[in-house]
Amino acid sequence: MSLNARLEPVLYLFAGLFGVAGVALAALAAHGGGEANLAASASAMCLAHAPALLALALGNNRLRTAWLAGLLMIVGTLLFAGDLVTLRFSGSGLFPYAAPTGGWAMMLGWLVVAAGAVFRVKA
Repeated sequence: MSLNARLEPVLYLFAGLFGVAGVALAALAAHGGGEANLAASASAMCLAHAPALLALALGNNRLRTAWLAGLLMIVGTLLFAGDLVTLRFSGSGLFPYAAPTGGWAMMLGWLVVAAGAVFRVKA
């Protein structure tokens, strides 16, 4: 069993979790007061990466790099959104540079998707 196939359920899981988190954070940003911009930014990243993870799960047999791209997007979104949500509710982030580290991980995930065009699965 390929690494892509083994990671497929994890991609579905985080696609769903990021989808629900994105909607909940959007509601918080709209109705929660306080520093709404933090919740809005976290919501945007969750909602942007939920369908990307779903697409990676659905296309894992056609994209050799799906497992790595998905893993980078999951870790990146957790760090980025997690840091902003923690900052919103506690006043301090996860750790110094957690959000930028997450942002870099998400960007690397997208570059790994692009690299999948070069490292194609043989038909």
